[in-house]
Amino acid sequence: MNMDIRQEIEELRELIRYHNDRYHNQDDPEISDYEYDMLTVKLRKLEEEYPELQSSDSPTQKVGGRAKREAGVLVKHNVPMLSLQDVFSKEEVYSFVEKILKEREDTVFVVERKIDGLSVALRYQDGQFIMGVTRGDGINYGEDVTDNIRMIKDAITKLKEPVPYIELRGEVYMKFEDFNSVNEKLEAEGKKIFANPRNCAAGTLRQLDPQVVKERKLSLFVFNVQESRGIEFSRHSESLEWLRGQGIKVIEDFRLCRTADEVWEAITDIGESRGSFGYDIDGAVVKVDSLSDREHLGATSKVPRWAAAYKYPPEEKETILRDIRLSVGRTGRITPTAIFDPIRLCGTNVERATLHNQDRINELDVRMGDTIVVRKAGEIIPEILSVVKEKRPKDAKPYSIPYECPSCGSLAVRDDNTADIRCNNLNCPAQLTQHILNFVGRNAMDIKGFGEAYVEALVKEGYVKDIADIYYLDKYRDEMVEKGLIGKEKNTDKLLKIIEDSKANDIDRLITGFGIRNIGRQAASELMNYFKSIHRLKEASYEELITVKDMGDISARAIIEFFENPENINILSRLEQAGVNFETAARQVDGDAVFSSLTFVITGTLPSMGRSQMEELVKRHGGKISSSVSKNTDYVIAGDNAGSKLTKAQQLGVKVLTEEELLNMLES
Repeated sequence: MNMDIRQEIEELRELIRYHNDRYHNQDDPEISDYEYDMLTVKLRKLEEEYPELQSSDSPTQKVGGRAKREAGVLVKHNVPMLSLQDVFSKEEVYSFVEKILKEREDTVFVVERKIDGLSVALRYQDGQFIMGVTRGDGINYGEDVTDNIRMIKDAITKLKEPVPYIELRGEVYMKFEDFNSVNEKLEAEGKKIFANPRNCAAGTLRQLDPQVVKERKLSLFVFNVQESRGIEFSRHSESLEWLRGQGIKVIEDFRLCRTADEVWEAITDIGESRGSFGYDIDGAVVKVDSLSDREHLGATSKVPRWAAAYKYPPEEKETILRDIRLSVGRTGRITPTAIFDPIRLCGTNVERATLHNQDRINELDVRMGDTIVVRKAGEIIPEILSVVKEKRPKDAKPYSIPYECPSCGSLAVRDDNTADIRCNNLNCPAQLTQHILNFVGRNAMDIKGFGEAYVEALVKEGYVKDIADIYYLDKYRDEMVEKGLIGKEKNTDKLLKIIEDSKANDIDRLITGFGIRNIGRQAASELMNYFKSIHRLKEASYEELITVKDMGDISARAIIEFFENPENINILSRLEQAGVNFETAARQVDGDAVFSSLTFVITGTLPSMGRSQMEELVKRHGGKISSSVSKNTDYVIAGDNAGSKLTKAQQLGVKVLTEEELLNMLES
């Protein structure tokens, strides 16, 4: 067996497990549905080609997600909430339909919209709604969200006919107008906005406060009867009509089809109409209508054999470029942004996309008034794909970024060996706002609630001129309350308390917050492990810096330049005077530094905490975190769905701990 193939399969499995966790459990996906689907297709093909490497633990054999105890009481599923087999082409659709027709020649198919939301089971007893359960792990357990379901206007709590028992499967989602309202409110409050309606719906349904669910106006469609007692149906379409008669909102405009041609026509019609829907869909579902035929066809451990989900290719639309606006980032980099006539892509309104730099503008040959083709890269980030040059206005001229900062008017220069044009004025106001936002951000000092609106207000009023000023804001508490810069007394005091608490952060966060070019959180962590204090790092020579893991010439010189700047030295002095921690956790560990000199690797999904929480815990007790397993690894902390890292640890004889075992080590 080719070891490269084995390794590729294991790496794919671990990558898919990771993205499963981001999507199902954290409601914060990093890649698009399409990119995820392509990873799954690749893995499935490899497993089919090498059947001896198939595993019951593979993501292709499991329903994604897990039940989360912190979201609510765990409830056992009465009926598994399985995934659907995905298909991506006309040929695959025809193959699915014709395979079933070959076995059941009179089969009728139902084609429905596949709503992009969060799947739930609704249980009714004697006609009364008694429980709502999330999909969870899809097989064993979901989370009890009954109180939150009651807050959804579409959720009917009493049927017209008091049938003894019926369980329905539906999709909780958000209409575009409600999603936009939620994000507008969050943005006004300086909080992180949701990336798309699906994330917002999933995060909202798991709220512990039902009032939040009510305020955000979630919606619900029912698309299947899972189980019933006291009433029987012979066809899926019959059950939907009965549900509609009970006042339940069922999936809209489903179509009955008898041939593969009719099925494909229905799929095509849904795809062409999706821009007019008031909500987002992520495909079309093809189902067998006869319930007895469904029972005959059965299911695998992951998907029913009687249904398939067609996934539409990434959406692309034409629009007109109206302007190119320039902005300045925290490092002085000038970024051109295309402004165009609004279009709707993947469930959100889009009217701008980055053009990155002058080289990208030249490559596209994009000009004012051009007709451009826009898509969402990974269904998340808008990008200009191409220019329709046949529709170009006759007087359109090439565009060049001027060598003048759009914020302060200072001379801008192009970096050597890069496509970036930068403003080198350290006091540029545009850079200050972005620099502060980087400093208070999640990957740096993590001062929660310190959003862009507050930063801009404090910079504008002159309370914050550099990062050190943040730790002296308490001196102006009454003035800020009077002016309402951070809201009323309660909100102001809450933010000041979070700022005070952040002084104790480990120095890798502080180093990240400095905004030194090429120095992110991982590089900052390596610097912390090596130099142990900000003072020691400040005195480091070039030769010392390049001996640090993953530290190259450019990064080393950027660090030296940062500490040679007199303004930065003054800021450091004021930070230290304010009480901001300048020492590594190795000198400030809890208790007896039980993990001192030990190296840990974390893999899989832990029962009660995220990886970042576990990393913080280990570091707080003197341990080091590594991203890969080697003979120098002391312990691997493994959760559910641990992949190749666990395998390698077992091969090398590295001690493997569960989350509980690690916590027991700390207690003892």
